[in-house]
Amino acid sequence: MTLYEKYKKEVVPALRQKLDFKNVMQVPKVTKIVVNAGIGRFVKEANFIDMVEKNLTRITGQKPVRTKAKKAISNFKIRQGQEIGVAVTLRGPRMYHFLEKLIKVTFPRVRDFHGLSDKGFDSQGNFTVGFKENVAFPEVKMEELNKVHGLQVIINTTAKNKEQGKALLAELGFPFVK
Repeated sequence: MTLYEKYKKEVVPALRQKLDFKNVMQVPKVTKIVVNAGIGRFVKEANFIDMVEKNLTRITGQKPVRTKAKKAISNFKIRQGQEIGVAVTLRGPRMYHFLEKLIKVTFPRVRDFHGLSDKGFDSQGNFTVGFKENVAFPEVKMEELNKVHGLQVIINTTAKNKEQGKALLAELGFPFVK
């Protein structure tokens, strides 16, 4: 059973009962996932952003967009319009496939992983989790990397608050710390 089928058959009825919703349309759902990586101190290295872009393409199955600096910041030696990161927005079936892979494969591969903290939630029920190393993803081959980089995964939901967002992700199978 795919994660989307699990959401329709198990998660929606469970959340409807748990959160006391009268209508199925009130049940929160995942709308999109944004995966982004900044290139930080390697801004001057031209081939580093290409490597990060290639890794994100492998991880998500979709070509990332390069993000540019909106303002010049002299302390960080950043010029306006300079490429400082890459981002991918996932929706639909590709999003559910990525979520399933995140829950079942990537989290267990993270070094010293004891569960997720609920501090990653914002007031609208969206969840952000950061990875210090991209080697936790099965698509990234350690032999092909010359530098390890981190990335962020932001999960946008239609939840109204933190509690609804956490209930949704916990029902989907996210390993939160008690």
